Amino acid sequence: MNQKIVYDFTKFTTTDYIRHLSCVIWFKGCNFRCQYCYNDDIVYCKEGNYSINEILVFLKSRIGMLDAVVLSGGEATLYDLTDICRKIKEFGFKIKLDTNGTNLKLIKKLISQKLIDYMAIDFKSPKYKYENIVGVKKYDDFIKTIKYLINIDFDFELRSTINSSLLDEKDINSMINTISSLGYKNTYYLQNFIETTSNIGNISKQRDINKEKIISEKLNVHWRN
Repeated sequence: MNQKIVYDFTKFTTTDYIRHLSCVIWFKGCNFRCQYCYNDDIVYCKEGNYSINEILVFLKSRIGMLDAVVLSGGEATLYDLTDICRKIKEFGFKIKLDTNGTNLKLIKKLISQKLIDYMAIDFKSPKYKYENIVGVKKYDDFIKTIKYLINIDFDFELRSTINSSLLDEKDINSMINTISSLGYKNTYYLQNFIETTSNIGNISKQRDINKEKIISEKLNVHWRN
């Protein structure tokens, strides 16, 4: 585990895994190129800054002080997380996985071995806009993962980043209809696009979404920011 596949890590957070004191491991690289992504430095990173062994040394020093570890990125599932999660579990931490939900094979493996406790999955867009927004044809893979998690009753959340130049009220309602029809019953989190100095699509903040036009009776829809 000496290969430097970690771009950075956040030593302490109370917001990335609700009701838990956590740290966040930011894995380098991603298989998506989402237009609104402001972690472009992580996505395009070729050489990481930390090895897993270095992260494990830090985690060992936080036993009894932190509750959980969040695996994020980039896209953490580009890497076989099995041994990493097993080591983290040996320290007694819970594990949350942030993912685009396209590596179902690995997700099944981690769940079957009880190596993750919670997942946050990014629902990028309706199918008719998916490839344009993320740059790859992975919508069906995402849907397969959601169906699997619902079928086994695994604890997870769906969330979407909203920029009105990419997703409007019609698109959001289409997404709500899709996941509610699949049987998703947890909170659906909508996150406003955050304008930063750079992002992959070189887009800027557009008009605000009219929240009154968003379907609310099918799911609990919560705006995070």
